[in-house]
Amino acid sequence: MEDNKVPPFITRLMRQRAFWIALLLMALGWALWSWWRPPAASVLELTAAPLRQSLQFSARVESPRRVELGSTLTGRVQSVSLREGERVKQGQVLLALDDSEWRAVAEQARAQAQQARERLRGQREQGLVAAEAQRAQAAAQQAAARRDYQRNEELVAAGFLSPARLDDSRRALDTADAALRAAEAALQGQAGSGAEAAAALAQWRAAEAAAQAAEAKLAQARLLAVGDGVLLARHAEPGQIVQPGKALLVQSVEGPLELVASVDERYLSQLQPGQRARVLADAYPQQPFEASLERLAPLVDAQRGAVQVWLRPQGQVPGFLREDMTLSVELLTAERERALAVPLSALRQDGGSQGRVAVLEAGRVVERTLRLGLRSLDRVEVQQGLQAGELLLLDPRLDLGARVRGVPAPAAAAPARVATGGNPMAQAVGGGAR
Repeated sequence: MEDNKVPPFITRLMRQRAFWIALLLMALGWALWSWWRPPAASVLELTAAPLRQSLQFSARVESPRRVELGSTLTGRVQSVSLREGERVKQGQVLLALDDSEWRAVAEQARAQAQQARERLRGQREQGLVAAEAQRAQAAAQQAAARRDYQRNEELVAAGFLSPARLDDSRRALDTADAALRAAEAALQGQAGSGAEAAAALAQWRAAEAAAQAAEAKLAQARLLAVGDGVLLARHAEPGQIVQPGKALLVQSVEGPLELVASVDERYLSQLQPGQRARVLADAYPQQPFEASLERLAPLVDAQRGAVQVWLRPQGQVPGFLREDMTLSVELLTAERERALAVPLSALRQDGGSQGRVAVLEAGRVVERTLRLGLRSLDRVEVQQGLQAGELLLLDPRLDLGARVRGVPAPAAAAPARVATGGNPMAQAVGGGAR
């Protein structure tokens, strides 16, 4: 019996052989299972969620009216009463030129007019003088009424006055015209036929016209504020010689602040007055505020390929806003409360309003044709072609009909609750924003 006993080294050899055979069988089984098992592919289960489409661009703060003030005379600056940023009142003297020469001319013209009047009074009856005075008064009233009408016409066009005020000015001008015609008719009735009287009358009128011209030129030596507002820029200092055609001062006129921007014309179809926007100033990132799209320019800037838009802040206007301040704007152009959205990177074909994607059905890659809607930076709305709960294959390069194994996509690829979008091409392109 002891002779039939298997030696220990043979037993160890058999055990080692059995171990390696089992290991080989396991490796072969793993290889066969891996070969048979379909490759993994990232999938996204479609769910409905809010979707927002927006444009992002830059804008700048602007007052409704910005006026450049310049002199119509060549002269030396005598005084500048305000500095940049100070408030101004309508009619306030902002800049004065040295007017000593023009003032002397005006005084001389007034004296000559007075002499001509005295000569006329000595040669004409008192009735003629009175008639001429009435005509002059009527002419002055008519000129004042015409200036008021023209000024109100500009204010109505700018939206500062109601059309009813313009109608009142029109009636006042008509009344002044009638009074002037009546005064001229009365003067003709009073006028004598003597040559000396006619010559004296002509001289007096010429002297009066010269005096008015001298007074007007003297008035041009002062620059007045055209309305209540703020002095934005000052380009002249006392002692400086200035010439006509150069802007010496820039002032804003009080009114609701506006945000002005230029948006790429490709997005013109997405812009509609009344759209809401979120605005942020780089200097005050913790204080965003709301605005709405007020209006669009009627023309497109052909050189820049952009359309200018105006936005109006809503609610209380932030106190930190300054003229020409640069702001970042996100304009909401469209939104859906519940929408199916797929990543743009998953589209196998993108035709704008139509597209194609791959979905996982029964373990195989199947293509679907979609009708597309709203777009954000990275997602697009599916209006037709997919339903909630289907598994979208995120890799558009998969072969149709191939067997794949769906693996849930990472959280970064899952649809956000609210998808927002814009386009860097919508950034402002000068002229209206920086």
